[in-house]
This record gives sequence, C-alpha cells and structure tokens, in this order.
Amino acid sequence: MNIVGIIPARMGSSRFPGKPLKNILGKPMIAHVYHRSKMANILKDVYIATCDKEIESYCLKNNLNVVMTSKKHKRASDRTAEAMLKIEKQLNKSIDIIVMIQGDEPMIWPQMIKESLKPMLHDKNIQVVNLMAALKSPDEYKDINEVKVVADLSNFALYFSREPIPNFRARNRAAVTYKQVCVIPFRRDFLIKFNRLSPTPLEIAESVDMLRILEHGYKVKMVLTKFNTCSVDTPQDLCQVEKLMQKDPLIKKY
Repeated sequence: MNIVGIIPARMGSSRFPGKPLKNILGKPMIAHVYHRSKMANILKDVYIATCDKEIESYCLKNNLNVVMTSKKHKRASDRTAEAMLKIEKQLNKSIDIIVMIQGDEPMIWPQMIKESLKPMLHDKNIQVVNLMAALKSPDEYKDINEVKVVADLSNFALYFSREPIPNFRARNRAAVTYKQVCVIPFRRDFLIKFNRLSPTPLEIAESVDMLRILEHGYKVKMVLTKFNTCSVDTPQDLCQVEKLMQKDPLIKKY
C-alpha cells in the first residue's frame, strides 16, 4: 500500500507562536518530528505541510520534503488533506493511507506509526485511527492542552475533551485514564470526505478535529501505545521535552 506521512505545521500557534522552529538539542522541533517519522519503514515518504515561508525555507535548505498550503486552514486535518492532493498530483500516483503526525510531537517513535496503522491494515472498514496513552499525573489530567479521550469496550472513541474525562471521582476509581496522541492515519477517501464535512458544534467548542467525525456519525478507532511521549504546547513543555530527550537513543541516528 502507498502510505505517506504528513506533518502539518504552522508558525501561528495561539498557545506558542513559532514553535515548529523552536530549538531542541540543536535542531528545530519540526526536524525531530520529520526525521523520527522517516524511520518508520512502513511509510513510503514523509512531508511537512505548512503555510509559512520560514518553515518552507528551513525544509528546502535541509532537504526535508515540504508542501505549501493555504493560510486559511483552521484545522490540521484540513491542511493535511490539501497537502495530500498536491502530493498525489506531484507524484501522479494515488495515496492509500495518510498518517497525520502532529508537528509538536518531537519524541515520536517510528513504532508508534506502525501501531497506529495495524487496525487499518487488518480491517478495511476502519477509516481513521488515533493513538492514545495513559495520563501520568493529576496535573496532566487537568491540563486543557491535553486532549482526553474515553472509548467503548471495543476501543472506539466515545468522546474527546480538553476537560478532565471521566470525572474526578471516576478517575479515582479507574485504573487508567487516557489522552489522545496525535498520530492519526486516515484512509485517503475518508480524509477527503472528512475535509468536506461541515464543522460541528462540539468540534468547535472543544477545538478537537476528531469530534467532527463522531458528530457526523462515523467511528474513530483508538490504539493504546506503550511509548511515553510529551507534546509541546507551551514554552514550559519545550524545556521539559529537551530534558527528557537528553539521552534519547534515536537522536544519534539523525
């Protein structure tokens, strides 16, 4: 199958402007995401999708695949859909599955990409997958920058929220609560369909793309990852991630 990774990235993050090019151990964050994603040999290739000349310039100077997209996109998934169509036109070849990899996941492991694809490769009816990971602390559980998720007994998402879910008492009783990890494979045609769906009230309220899928009546398969990563939403997160990556074994490979 023709499976391609796309990393949507923009400089205008409301919570941390300019974060894709913020330095972590000598490289911009977006470079860490790109090189680590490229290590997943299940992907035919990886591209950065951006609307910013600064990111494009860095990519071109450092031989990173880059696709320029519209500045109008408000959702990462919309930017990814535009980039996918441009890549197909460039290569004159259709893509089967797009793995959307958020540009603020510099600790991503290539095995995470393989984990996310496994259900889709075994069941043609699964159209979109998300990784999820255990929340490690009460502070993380309360953090609005962490998107929490609850799933049914078959690991299909029931709801995503920036608020603590399930509630505090349920967390005290539950063995584990979960967060969304933004490694998200879409089947090609479903990504196009998703991009054409109208934005939905809960998606807008929570600022979570996946709620558009649930509100329109489709399913999101969740996969639990064993890998411990931290996304970068604030300058404080950047400092924490840089400390955590000091002894990261993958860095010496790129």
